[in-house]
Amino acid sequence: MAIDNHKRKLLKSSAAALALSPWLTACSSSSLQREEAALVSCSRTANGHFSAVVADNNGYPIYSIPLPERGHGVAISPNGELGVAFARRPGNYMQLFNIETGKSYAITASSPDRYFYGHGVFSSDGMTLYTTEGERKTSQGIIGVYQLRDYQLIKVNEFSGFGIGPHEVIRVDDITLAIGVGGVHTDGRTPLNLESMQPALVYLSTESGEVVERVGLADHKLSIRHLSQTHDGRVLCGQQYRGEPEDGVPLVTIHQRGGALIPLNAEPEEWLRFNHYIASIAVLGTHVVATSPRGNCYGVWDLETNQLIEIVSLVDASGVVVEQSGVNPPQWHISSGAGKVVNRTESGMVTSHQTNVMWDNHWNRIPLK
Repeated sequence: MAIDNHKRKLLKSSAAALALSPWLTACSSSSLQREEAALVSCSRTANGHFSAVVADNNGYPIYSIPLPERGHGVAISPNGELGVAFARRPGNYMQLFNIETGKSYAITASSPDRYFYGHGVFSSDGMTLYTTEGERKTSQGIIGVYQLRDYQLIKVNEFSGFGIGPHEVIRVDDITLAIGVGGVHTDGRTPLNLESMQPALVYLSTESGEVVERVGLADHKLSIRHLSQTHDGRVLCGQQYRGEPEDGVPLVTIHQRGGALIPLNAEPEEWLRFNHYIASIAVLGTHVVATSPRGNCYGVWDLETNQLIEIVSLVDASGVVVEQSGVNPPQWHISSGAGKVVNRTESGMVTSHQTNVMWDNHWNRIPLK
């Protein structure tokens, strides 16, 4: 009964967002043109309502899916048909929707003893969804395993025993997940164990749920949060520093399986520009972009040298994703919570657009069919 009551509350909130969102466009019965729908992100409005937004290549919104509470990450199925928006940690829902038509399916509420932690990823066949979750009382990490059945997400398994406070999860191959384990036990969003936290990058088998590799950092107050993958299979990690405000510590690391986590290079005062937090990471060619909404900037590194090339000011720099569609030159799309969208090529050519969307921390790109 507790789950049913909570679900009714979420649905009521979602309906309110639908009625009040100031720029929400109605969805037609026909499918959207694939060349129009390119980007998906969560967003928020000035009057306190939340949505998942499907936008074109320049970040201009095509339509919106109302969300009952603030969203965070969005998982997209490999064929580009379905999206799942996750509540911001510690979250109470995930929302399945159809990217092509804008149809919203039944919302999935968290169970009374679990929170959603903001991220998830589909299996390569699109039939299984893996989500980061945690026990409400202990923050012990859970990977929820959900099967897609008749446009519903049905929980069929859980993986645990890999650490406290997982955040982003990515699929590194067909049988392996990488998880950014933050190591932080929280009451709501208040940390309780900063002196004993144990962050790690963990690789997990999707077949058995067992840890196949685990690697940590020397500084236990560098909480691993967000992940990306290079074209040669290395994993990049964005950290949140939980130590002293004046410490300029490395916030982006890279990992080759079987090795250590290697920090990318920047001076301490340059790291301080990111205000102890990396939100999103994306790799294009031999370069990586990492955003920091708290630092109002994004950084560009050369992965052949691991050296910082540039820090660029951008108010509330949020999501970053790579376009390699063949329609436009390969480029990053970088979003801002203030509505600005920056398109940047690997050579450093930049264009920008101002939208009316307050973008949240992450962007995903819709796969081309």
